[in-house]
Amino acid sequence: MPKVFTSEKQKIGEIGENIAVRFLMKHGFLIKDRNYTKKWGEIDIIAEKGSKLHFVEVKSVSRNQISDVSRETLDSYKPEDNVHPWKMKRLSRTIQTYLLSEKIPDEKEWQVDLLLVYLNLKDKKARVKTISDIVL
Repeated sequence: MPKVFTSEKQKIGEIGENIAVRFLMKHGFLIKDRNYTKKWGEIDIIAEKGSKLHFVEVKSVSRNQISDVSRETLDSYKPEDNVHPWKMKRLSRTIQTYLLSEKIPDEKEWQVDLLLVYLNLKDKKARVKTISDIVL
């Protein structure tokens, strides 16, 4: 059953994830799974490129969400700052669950990537920034 997004924040997240999927596919990734969810965490996108699995966390922000923020705060705002240590721990546990449940061989290479999606909904534009191979 597909997720039902009700809040503005959830809708922004869904738009950002869809843009992230298109970005990854454009760059040669095969999308294996989306929104892999367990009660202890979720993986936004699981993709493969070459022989490596990529567990992708997507953080989206729209100009509308940050328009009420001061210019100084806006300049220093980084969506990646919202990836807190507890989020990383939950992500790690969910990745381990995925690897076991899908019977992924121990020798299979994998990494965690962060995709930051900056949305301008008014102009229907987006910018994607990649932070590759982050350490959990």
